[in-house]
Amino acid sequence: MNAEQIEGNWQMLKGRAREQWGRLTDDDIEKVLGKRDKLVGAIRERYGLSKEAAEHEVNVWSVNHEQ
Repeated sequence: MNAEQIEGNWQMLKGRAREQWGRLTDDDIEKVLGKRDKLVGAIRERYGLSKEAAEHEVNVWSVNHEQ
């Protein structure tokens, strides 16, 4: 799933993102607005990951949630 698909389907995917990354707050999820880079940033902040590690997690997650 590419960045445009994440953004376009964010209303459906935000619950799945919250399940995957339980440390993300509802406010974090709302601020992401389906933007891949904002999701990576929120994951980095809450989990203390490097940019590369957070991007890898989002890549794996998006592949697992392709429709």
